[in-house]
Amino acid sequence: MTRSSVQGEDTDEGAADAPEGAQTVRGDGDNGVDGAKDGPEGDTEDGPEGTAVGAEGDTEDRTEGEPVAPRPRRRRRVLRWTAVVLAVVLAGLAGAGYLYYEHLNDNIKQDALNLGDNKVAAPTPNAAGQTPLNILVIGSDARDSEENQQLGGARETFGSTPLADVQMLVHLSADRSNMSVVSMPRDTLLEIPKCTDPDDGEVYPASEGRVMTNQSLGHGGPGCTVATWQELTGIHIDHFVMVDFAGVVSMADAVGGVPVCVDANIHSRDAGGHGSGLKLAKGTHPVKGEQALQWLRTRYGFEDGSDLARAKAQHMYLNSMVRVLRENATLSSPNKLRRLAEEATEALTVDPGLDSVKQLYDLSTELRKVKPERITMTTMPNRYVGARVEPTEDSEQLFRLVREDIALDGKDAKKKPAAEPELPADPAAPDDEIAVQVRNGTRTDELGTAPGRANTVTGFLVERGFAKAVADPSVLPSEDRTVIRYPSADLEGDARRVAKSLGIPASSVKRSTDVSGVTLVVGADWREDTAYRAPGSDDRIPESAEALNGADDSACMHVNPAFTWS
Repeated sequence: MTRSSVQGEDTDEGAADAPEGAQTVRGDGDNGVDGAKDGPEGDTEDGPEGTAVGAEGDTEDRTEGEPVAPRPRRRRRVLRWTAVVLAVVLAGLAGAGYLYYEHLNDNIKQDALNLGDNKVAAPTPNAAGQTPLNILVIGSDARDSEENQQLGGARETFGSTPLADVQMLVHLSADRSNMSVVSMPRDTLLEIPKCTDPDDGEVYPASEGRVMTNQSLGHGGPGCTVATWQELTGIHIDHFVMVDFAGVVSMADAVGGVPVCVDANIHSRDAGGHGSGLKLAKGTHPVKGEQALQWLRTRYGFEDGSDLARAKAQHMYLNSMVRVLRENATLSSPNKLRRLAEEATEALTVDPGLDSVKQLYDLSTELRKVKPERITMTTMPNRYVGARVEPTEDSEQLFRLVREDIALDGKDAKKKPAAEPELPADPAAPDDEIAVQVRNGTRTDELGTAPGRANTVTGFLVERGFAKAVADPSVLPSEDRTVIRYPSADLEGDARRVAKSLGIPASSVKRSTDVSGVTLVVGADWREDTAYRAPGSDDRIPESAEALNGADDSACMHVNPAFTWS
């Protein structure tokens, strides 16, 4: 964990802004930063100012009556000196650009990507060799500096363990045609896995039962938040980006005003002094700096005052910011670009795969390929448990769509049938030598475990010739779909052979370190009968995900009447 520190903020802004700033680092005669490519649309590029010096040096004044013969020699001398001067100037500019580039790189803080023991395999490339990108954006409530303290309030929490109060998964499709964003409310109840801090080896044990997801950041850093997401969703996460209160304010200032809308006058402050302090009149207004942070943090005053309403407000802001960056020239000047580069790199904590300006620039290039109308903002489907929330069955549907790289806007191009996976390097053993553990994972939130399913399916396997199949009654997991897991490459062939025998699709055969051998988990889709029938695929986004399209500029936050003013 080099150059590490805990930072963050409750918005995806870090993910979009950091790359925009990062792309500005190039040689320039004024300041080491070139406004060559400004925002998503790009801009024209000026050559180094040293070129102008060379051009002027080659200009010659003529006086009347001057001899003609010496001129070639003088011109050669002038050209030689011009070449020398130009070389020195260009070398100086190159050195300044390099030093500034290194300066920006040094601004970026990094932390380990995944502190958990379990890893989720990266998705299989599509026919064109492309794979999706999943970036977890974390907003921390860290009050570890005077500026963060002033912006965040709650003075009694100064220096306390930070919380991951905003968590958004940004999914960029393999073909870069669409983007999905999934927010998880900070008070979602779930189990945090065991996490190990690679710096000092400190082990944070798994939570005892379910706790709020925002506590994961305090279990060794953002890498534990990544591990928690992967455990819950089964989605492979490639990167994380974390930003704090001060970072959001500085980057919002650098980007410029972002229009947001409220359907009534709002003042986010109750009688006890709680609230973000946001005060806006009814209608659409551009917000930036501290006011942008207030918008992103507001709960008191929006709808029911919950994190769910806050997530909707964040989605509106982010969609609007994307449109601003695409539609106008807010960042057309080199000085504005330099400022954004400074603010973004100082505000971010990232994983080692994003810890340089070049890597952030490359990521921004990928993100900019998606048009606003192909961006879908969602919130993880959930239900209340007292004052907290928990994932519902619809959340697994949403996670599956992300795992399988299915566009949430329903506009995917017609995909070719999936090709059969390549044959494993290690072929399957004879059926009667393949050891298979069978577990009953048929329990759901509405239905209890279907009795006897592990024994029934084990008997069916034995009849098929898998003499070493055994039921494991000691573990009763919960799986929506039947799955076969295997721990290592040498058992992949065996796992696939079991799947083929039962008619289980190859997509349900997964490598996992959670098992010690080939393990068949009978899911809720196979509660009866011996013949397995793969359920039909519903690729529609659940209505409970409350999707918001990135091109929708008519969205307006509903104000709670208790927080309005006249």
